[in-house]
Amino acid sequence: MSLASCKKYLDQVPNDRITIEEVFRKKASSEQFLANIYSLVPDEWEAIHDFPWVGTSDEADLTWPGSPNYAVNTGNLNPTNIPFDKWTGYYQAIRTATYFINHIDENEEIRELNGQQLIDQYKAEARFLRAFYYFCLMRQYGPVVLMGEDVIAPDAVAEELQLARSPYDECVHYVVSELDQAAQILPLVPQRNGQASDAEYGRATKGMALAVKARLLLYAASPLYNGNTDMASFQTADGIPFIAQTKDPEKWQRAAEAAKAVIDLGLYELYTDPSGDVLKSLDGIYFQAWNKEQIFVRKANNVTQWDVHCTPRQAGGWCGIGPTQEMVDAYFMSDGKLPAVSALYSESGFTEVNGQRIFNMYLHREPRFYHGVTYNNSIWQGGNMSAPAAINFFASGPSGRKGAPNDYTKTGYLVRKNVGPNTNIGSGGNGQRQDRPIILFRLGEIYLNYAEALNEYSPGDPEILVYLNKIRERAGIPQYGVGANALPAPTGQDEVRQIIWAERRIELAYEGHRWFDIRRWKIAPQVMGVLHGMDVNKDGDDFYKRTATVTPHLFRSSYYWWPISQYELDRDRAIVQNPGW
Repeated sequence: MSLASCKKYLDQVPNDRITIEEVFRKKASSEQFLANIYSLVPDEWEAIHDFPWVGTSDEADLTWPGSPNYAVNTGNLNPTNIPFDKWTGYYQAIRTATYFINHIDENEEIRELNGQQLIDQYKAEARFLRAFYYFCLMRQYGPVVLMGEDVIAPDAVAEELQLARSPYDECVHYVVSELDQAAQILPLVPQRNGQASDAEYGRATKGMALAVKARLLLYAASPLYNGNTDMASFQTADGIPFIAQTKDPEKWQRAAEAAKAVIDLGLYELYTDPSGDVLKSLDGIYFQAWNKEQIFVRKANNVTQWDVHCTPRQAGGWCGIGPTQEMVDAYFMSDGKLPAVSALYSESGFTEVNGQRIFNMYLHREPRFYHGVTYNNSIWQGGNMSAPAAINFFASGPSGRKGAPNDYTKTGYLVRKNVGPNTNIGSGGNGQRQDRPIILFRLGEIYLNYAEALNEYSPGDPEILVYLNKIRERAGIPQYGVGANALPAPTGQDEVRQIIWAERRIELAYEGHRWFDIRRWKIAPQVMGVLHGMDVNKDGDDFYKRTATVTPHLFRSSYYWWPISQYELDRDRAIVQNPGW
């Protein structure tokens, strides 16, 4: 397969019938080796089987007790039973990238065709990918083992495998330096033969490296990692704290500068539909491939699993990823205020809308609510439904619990965001899929990263509200201090912090951020536990009552980071286990 095909680029793997020496003598085989490193980029919208960030946070519940998410939520996570364990896989990716970096200079065929430039670019791509895999390890496991530039031989003796974890700040410094080094060489836009090429989309760029750096530094500045005295006893074998015990405000400055560096590239912009329709703009973020908001995407993916699991049973889907009531309550009203303080909000009574009896809780909400949540009696068209119709989640309804033992939402809602209506692979489906790239990093996140870091480092800076308001303007709700129906500008660092957190929760909903945000802010113990939804065991008006029918999403003190498997601890006795495991 050729690098010319962006559609198949990330699917490529090396031909294992040739020797490793031959791989680095030929241009095509070296490029296939690099493509294999790309193929290990996580497919993070596969929230059912591969990644727990949605189903084990407080934003959504997966209905199936057989799901690995269920084991995490009920406390059945321990070093000998680790669903979603990525430790070994990411280290294999790191090892493969390091091997490529160390050997690509041997490829004389590339040098003869393209000089040193292409070799340097390929090496920078591998360096970026290696740094990204370290970042993925760090966000899930905290401090990691830094492998350096040497590849351990497959037949290495046990003594050579005794490698210790480094303190978190050392890990951050190393990964940031690797990303900076890659960014100096990577092109601004994907290229072929030195020219911009749409066919190469998905390959590493400078913006991708800077975006990963920005998120990493935001995490590193946050309370979990910055002066967290709760982790004072978490130490290396030499007694050095893994987590910095002194709060450093300069970390927030570095995070703000890193986010601003992405913005200042001038390459990216929030996606807005040419029609000006807000809902079309929100859809287009995910469905308009390679649009200018997307920074880092994965072309080859299994996003159709997301589609079918979020599609109602009435449309041939599996009706299984349901926003919690807590998440529904977090969406703003159309006046830009939260329900608790908006005069538009009512939690009693019904209103007829387009022939449907709608619970007043769901009226006068902001566009992102209607873009993100399928609620009872809301209109749906997609899957095997040829015409729009109301979706019913009450017990005896067409998508309710009495119609299927497992395929029903426990919350009385389904996620609608980034659900491809043209996907029809569920029960009785015709195998049709709505393919598109999945987003790992986008400009909307970077704006929120910048606003948050700036508020922590330089509260009162006018740019905080500038970038927060850009998000709200695209969302179609009133801004703070400017524009039509403006809301009063918030005052004080804490008030601004709360509105940034609230905006982030909605703008980035179901994109895999919430799990990490509630941990790095150290609010997980307060927001996890007993979660709620509508009463899916009832029909009629009794359905519309808050109830704790959702599986409890337990949070223990050990749940800040994933456990390292007992197998890895037995193999590398220099590794210190994460706290609480």
